[in-house]
Amino acid sequence: MRVNRRRSDIEIIADMLKIGENGAGKTEIMYSANMSYSQIQKYLGYLVANGYIDKMKMGNPSVTYQVSDSGLRLLQLINNIKEMLGLDEDYSL
Repeated sequence: MRVNRRRSDIEIIADMLKIGENGAGKTEIMYSANMSYSQIQKYLGYLVANGYIDKMKMGNPSVTYQVSDSGLRLLQLINNIKEMLGLDEDYSL
């Protein structure tokens, strides 16, 4: 049972990738992934810099973040590892 446990970096990244699969703005990602502004800056910067999320200009000044093919592969790998370890939303070590 999961009780008052902080998410790992990998869990935060997986949450962000899931939200960005269909494209999302920074605020949507931040609130949907239950993150602070400093966290979204840190993790989104990392994911964009490493090509896991693409920054798409949808208008002025609207920006949408879309998960790239390598981001989808990363999300699948994270899900596979969680499944192999028997970890899911309701259970952790």
